[in-house]
Amino acid sequence: MESVTDKFLRYVSYDTQSDEESASYPSTKKQLILLNQLADELKALGVSDATIDEYGYVMATVPSNIDCQIPVTGFLAHVDTSPDMSGANVKPQIVSNYNGGDIILNIERNVSLRVADFPEMKAYKGQTLITTDGTTLLGADDKAGVAEIMWVVQYLQSHPDFKHGTLKVGFTPDEEIGRGVDKFDVTKFGADYAYTIDGGEIGELEYENFNAASAQVKVQGKNIHPGYAKDKMLNAIIIAMELNALLPPTQRPEHTADYEGFYHLVSFKGTVENAELHYIIRDHDRSKLNKKKAYLKSCVELLAKKYGDDVLRLGIGDQYYNMREIIEQHFHIVEIARQAMIKAGVTPLIKPIRGGTDGARLSYMGLPCPNIFTGGHNFHGKYEFITVESMEKACEVMLNILEVKN
Repeated sequence: MESVTDKFLRYVSYDTQSDEESASYPSTKKQLILLNQLADELKALGVSDATIDEYGYVMATVPSNIDCQIPVTGFLAHVDTSPDMSGANVKPQIVSNYNGGDIILNIERNVSLRVADFPEMKAYKGQTLITTDGTTLLGADDKAGVAEIMWVVQYLQSHPDFKHGTLKVGFTPDEEIGRGVDKFDVTKFGADYAYTIDGGEIGELEYENFNAASAQVKVQGKNIHPGYAKDKMLNAIIIAMELNALLPPTQRPEHTADYEGFYHLVSFKGTVENAELHYIIRDHDRSKLNKKKAYLKSCVELLAKKYGDDVLRLGIGDQYYNMREIIEQHFHIVEIARQAMIKAGVTPLIKPIRGGTDGARLSYMGLPCPNIFTGGHNFHGKYEFITVESMEKACEVMLNILEVKN
């Protein structure tokens, strides 16, 4: 059997970065290279119904090998990597028997994983770490999940004595840009419930996430020669800055944690004539999210009264909701995962996701879908790392989830 580590190292060699500016689905053709490879690998493992559809969704079934009928479980992971940093030409570095100290990633660029910055590293002393070379992200989000699911399929196919119910496997594109399940057919997938294998550190078990909205504010300025601008010029950049200053600074991502929501200015571009701000707005409590949206609207209206109704335009809309509302109706699936972790010797870390997953949207589409750890840390950047031992434990937990229902 190919190890989960070897699978992971092979998958991160594929550049699968998604593109939020693209209108195609998937957003980048290069994702399809790995998705087609996964479909072929599943068939090579004897999973005869493995398919990839026009949107890049890979689906497959490992049939039950027990006599009684039990609920069908699904495991899902996404292949794309974040647009935040390059995922091309990834060169993983393997640190065996980690000594608990700082790790030099790139001498030439003076990039190191420092324990002072990432104290969680100390918990992995003696283990095998996989890091970047300091020039790209690693891709553990979520190629670790892909590798772990593929290893489990490989195990089930080569160990017919391991008794399990029916497993549905799904691999998706474009999760990182919020489109991962836009065209996902829950009925076709055929699971009663599922788990996204897309979490972080070992033990993470998540069934609640942010409610999410996005907002775009366009500012129409009036550009006049600065020598003759008195009482005439409207500087769109200044007005945009004034708007941002009206939002509470304590409700920014860098000042919030746990269940605290935020306004996050993710992009700002402008000239005197035109400016544009993009925000994401987050809160675990939907009523608080609605209040945040209302407050932003009131700030825009205030400045519109000051500068003119045609100067500011606000576009705002919801993106996804807290899956807790759905999962609590099927809480036994959280308990199944919790017991599977305990059986594997993993301490469950049940906490809210300060973000979102495909599972949140799938839960509202009729497929209850909590999130389980992959073992990775510091996703989306050059400080990303994962341990071999955590990946192996994720595989063990998945096997326990399948076996625990017997």
